[in-house]
Amino acid sequence: MNSFEDHGLPLVQLKEQRREMIVALMGRKEPISQAQIAKIAAVQQAIAAIEAVIVDMDAEIDSVFVERKGRPWLVA
Repeated sequence: MNSFEDHGLPLVQLKEQRREMIVALMGRKEPISQAQIAKIAAVQQAIAAIEAVIVDMDAEIDSVFVERKGRPWLVA
């Protein structure tokens, strides 16, 4: 997706964690365990969920901005 402002959510930390997990698997000869796959999948799902929340928050902020632009006297 695009570059996000994370709104105080742990998006960057989760992406770094995912990257570290993947880098740790590189160059291995043995198969990846189901537990490792599950951990990576869980982090990826958390990342996707946070990105969806950020999109919703940004859309809400944008709609408030557009509404106020049309009515500058409006105080929320």
